[in-house]
Amino acid sequence: MVKKDKQSNLSSPFGLVSQKKRPTHLTSGHKEWTEEVFLNNAKAEETISHNFSARFGLIFLRVLLLAGLILLARIIWLQFYRGDYYYNLAEGNRLRTERLEAKRGIIYDVHREPLVSNMANFIVYITPNNLPTETGARQTVLTQLSQILGESSVASLKEKLATITPGSIEFYQPLVISDDLTHDAVVQFTIKLNSLPGVSLTTTNKRLYTNLNNWLETSSPAVNLNSLSLVVGYTGKISPTELETSPERSYSPLDYIGKVGLEAYYETDLRGVNGSKQIEVDAIGNEKAIISQQDPIDGRHLVLNIDARLQAKLEEIMRQHLARIGKRRAVAIAMNPQNGAILAMVNQPSFDSNDFSLGIKQADYDALKNDPDAPLLNRAISGEYPSGSTIKPIIAAAALEEKIITPTASFLSNGGLRVGQWFFPDWKAGGHGWTNVTKAIAESVNTFFYYIGGGYEDFTGLGVERLSQYLRAFGLGQPTNIDLTGEASGVVPTAEWKEQLTGEPWYIGDTYHLAIGQGYLLVTPLQVANYTSAFANGGKIYQPQVVQKILNNDGSVYEIKEPKILAENIVSPGNIDIIKQAMRQTVVSGSAQSLQSLPVAVAGKTGTAQFDSRKPSHSWFTGFAPFDNPQMVLTVLVEEGGESTDSAVPIVKDFWQWYFSTLDTHGG
Repeated sequence: MVKKDKQSNLSSPFGLVSQKKRPTHLTSGHKEWTEEVFLNNAKAEETISHNFSARFGLIFLRVLLLAGLILLARIIWLQFYRGDYYYNLAEGNRLRTERLEAKRGIIYDVHREPLVSNMANFIVYITPNNLPTETGARQTVLTQLSQILGESSVASLKEKLATITPGSIEFYQPLVISDDLTHDAVVQFTIKLNSLPGVSLTTTNKRLYTNLNNWLETSSPAVNLNSLSLVVGYTGKISPTELETSPERSYSPLDYIGKVGLEAYYETDLRGVNGSKQIEVDAIGNEKAIISQQDPIDGRHLVLNIDARLQAKLEEIMRQHLARIGKRRAVAIAMNPQNGAILAMVNQPSFDSNDFSLGIKQADYDALKNDPDAPLLNRAISGEYPSGSTIKPIIAAAALEEKIITPTASFLSNGGLRVGQWFFPDWKAGGHGWTNVTKAIAESVNTFFYYIGGGYEDFTGLGVERLSQYLRAFGLGQPTNIDLTGEASGVVPTAEWKEQLTGEPWYIGDTYHLAIGQGYLLVTPLQVANYTSAFANGGKIYQPQVVQKILNNDGSVYEIKEPKILAENIVSPGNIDIIKQAMRQTVVSGSAQSLQSLPVAVAGKTGTAQFDSRKPSHSWFTGFAPFDNPQMVLTVLVEEGGESTDSAVPIVKDFWQWYFSTLDTHGG
């Protein structure tokens, strides 16, 4: 009986290796040989298994090492190059920052009557980095927004979002969806805000500019102080350009800023400093706790030199006279000659600042911008005009100072001067007869100023160089540095200036024209008022000042605007007094005799400035009162007003009649 061999297993590093069953019919010799072969085969299999295991392990280790290196590189990139981005994302999911807006400072007139107030304005905005990143959730937010605000607002929002790159500055800045929300929209947002992650509702301040009709001692309903709009200015929503160029990017797209006038010039003082509040929120945006809060610092207040009652009365009188003569464009400036304080500044036509601060429609803005009467132009400081005869006091003072003439020197005015084929006329046919400096100013005798300005025959005048020198010394051809935006410099021509501009030389006729305020000379009404003040106060040129002082938000004084002298001793006090007396004669016996009926003695100079042979001349008057102790300079220009006695002088007369008749009620 042949016995069956039991199966046996050979162990290996990878498990059990089966030993093959030997045939039972082999002899003993064959049996030994067979067992040896079988054992050798088993050893070979074990070697192969060991080799395969080592190779596989090496590959596995290499793959593992490569994966580790990739993971390490990714960690380094995320930590050092994108760490801030993901940190902000994580913080944005946990923290929400709300701004606390500072109240804008108030602007008061000299009697502390407010000219502006702040009005709450509701704004809804989104912060892109706080919006849901999942497409469906984001679309849900946008859909709910469209249900409240309308499809058009959300369509515009989608376009803006498409241009914002994650991680950019804009990604973390507020993006306004709708401004000046209605009451119903505010209620809906208040209810739904917690279900709108990334959407915020806040309030900003809009300016409301005061209508002062109730102050006036008049029954005229037309007076609304629109003329102050170009002085006070207005605020408006910050533009992308203004946001980009703001100092240290200190503004937000939610901000309203001063655009023109005092609102723009004193923007830093008026705006204050916004605060902020960091709030911890849950996953759906519900407020959990306040992490930190920085309270806002309200803006400073301005107290002006302007008396709103004077402003209103001057505007009223100007409107009445413009209607009488059928004109629309004019400007008037009242200034204290003793310190440069602006008491009133009226521009006609003008506009309502509320139209801009509350949000002007494009069609209305285009109408203002394209209006041929230019209501957006502050004529007082930005309008440039030929001065006409109002310049003659400077020319006469220069001639006296340079000893070109004496107070008694006279020239014969017989209708004008002829130089070759050119004739330079007097305004009065037949001339004014023998004329000295006092009569020349009082009656505005052109021939006298042709002589002292350009000379004639054997008489040597000042010449263009000295004329330009004195005109600049009295503040022409340069800004006065008044605290308003948009001031123009005017033009004081020279021979070199003309040649560069026109390619032509300077002629004697140019000098004659310059000496009577015509030709290339251009001035602003403020410059005329400023040099008139020098003749009123004894020779000082002050920097004009609209603001008297700046107050802290608690009412304490932050800064007092002290008078600043720009120039003095341009000519001697004696020569200043000669010109002052001559300007008095303008009222006593000259071209402004209608002002003799005023309650106080006044002095001044009229002017009729030609600028276009096809149109009427501009009408000027500039003067001061009371004569013995000047407290006010008044300069009036009526564009295309014709003779000054018909347009500018009547405005001056009616205003000074009212002012000096009610002086005690205005506190002096």
